[in-house]
Amino acid sequence: MNGGIRAKEVRVVAPDGEQIGVKKLNEALWLAEQLDLDLVEVAPTAKPPVCRLMDYGRYKYEQSVKQREARKSQTRTTIKELRMRVRIGDHDFDITRRKAQEFLQNYDKVKMTIRFRGRENERPSFGKDLMDRLAADLAEFGTVEQAPKVEGGSMTMVLAPMRRIKAPAVKKNEKQEEE
Repeated sequence: MNGGIRAKEVRVVAPDGEQIGVKKLNEALWLAEQLDLDLVEVAPTAKPPVCRLMDYGRYKYEQSVKQREARKSQTRTTIKELRMRVRIGDHDFDITRRKAQEFLQNYDKVKMTIRFRGRENERPSFGKDLMDRLAADLAEFGTVEQAPKVEGGSMTMVLAPMRRIKAPAVKKNEKQEEE
């Protein structure tokens, strides 16, 4: 930018995008100073390098506003973890299922963990059956993102929420025609 440009000649582009032409660096800097703008090198590898006349401070501000808007529209997915035991009671299973359903409806991922103790480690199929039962109960709210797998003394499964379905937008003209 301005004094940091090292080329002897540069192709100058006006603020509106119109080509001014190839100028000596001193002429381009003088032109930028007369217009109260900055000379910014946009394509340093071109022959000759391309420089644009612009208000650099305003350009940086607009970029930060765009980034801020992009961050606002982003959604962060959070993973909620629920734990169960292999020998869980029906009522406790229902509570865990309801909690997982609540998380999925809030568009959070759910990581289900079953811990095995002692002789339960010899029968991981009991844990898999329990996970499959839970996945079947929650099929309308979420899908299995990671199938049940045994890691050490526990089994984990990840459920992802169903995608949000947006209602089709009705145009103003269509609304007026219906009335």
